[in-house]
Amino acid sequence: MKRRAFLGAITAAAALVATTATGYAADWPKRPINLVVPYKAGGGTDAYARAISAAAEGVLDVPVVVVNKPGSGGLNGANAVVGARPDGYTMMMTSGGSFLLSTMTRDTKIDALDSFDFVAQVGQLRTSLMVPVNSPYQSVQDVIDAAKADPGSLRWAHSGRGGFHHVGGLGFLANNGIEAQDVPFKGGGPTRAALIGEQADFGFLGVQQLRGFEEQLRALAVNSADRDTIMSDVPSFGELGVPFAAVSSPVIVFAPKGTPAEVISAMETALAEIAAKPEFAELLAERGTGPIFANGADARAALNAMQADAAPLVQNLNN
Repeated sequence: MKRRAFLGAITAAAALVATTATGYAADWPKRPINLVVPYKAGGGTDAYARAISAAAEGVLDVPVVVVNKPGSGGLNGANAVVGARPDGYTMMMTSGGSFLLSTMTRDTKIDALDSFDFVAQVGQLRTSLMVPVNSPYQSVQDVIDAAKADPGSLRWAHSGRGGFHHVGGLGFLANNGIEAQDVPFKGGGPTRAALIGEQADFGFLGVQQLRGFEEQLRALAVNSADRDTIMSDVPSFGELGVPFAAVSSPVIVFAPKGTPAEVISAMETALAEIAAKPEFAELLAERGTGPIFANGADARAALNAMQADAAPLVQNLNN
């Protein structure tokens, strides 16, 4: 009898947990959702977050509040979210590639693939090879030829060592057998300003950074097999036949580990609806980017594949 009573208690408890979780999801959300962006305001990831916030009206019954927590290559914000209550009211939107690389190159207990629950991907950031508009280099081959003619003499700019722009640039150098001196800056905006000021011969920065600065910068190629869907006038390394490392950065929303599956599913559905709104696309187009949606499982698979591609470059970086 005691055993039956014990099993009955377990069954009842399991049913109560299931009922509570379902009821919790039905009541969610009741208050504003804090969307932490682990970078300064004004960058590519921040643009996606603010577009989500604006386009969430009519999809979610509560505001989405963007909270910027920059520092340590995105790890400051990640640390703030990893320990947050898994109740669906604190989530993180980050540059998935940069986040992954930060966890691979820095001393941290956070694992980009396992420390959070994946909610969804809402966009894609691509790095690109750019030069000042008055640069003598008119093509990617011009840059390669100049670097080979005088190894180590060229200076190239990026937004921080270990980030996906830096690793993408390293892949370009390694795959084309060239050397150049890297000059890191703190963020995409300062990198763009430095390149415009001709403090470097070329740079690797988000292709969206070209929007509004076409008279001061020239993008020679996007670091991908195909052209960017928004900045489509810029050729890709793939179509030019230039070897490159397939390093990009999906813009991903993460939730603290243990967030109820029903809440994850509800937010994933909401993000899919938001990403399909014309308003969302219009807001992003102003910044040279666009919506690219993938569910949480697919976003995780993409980041897992990128980890395998980036591992050799990261190993060389750490040596």
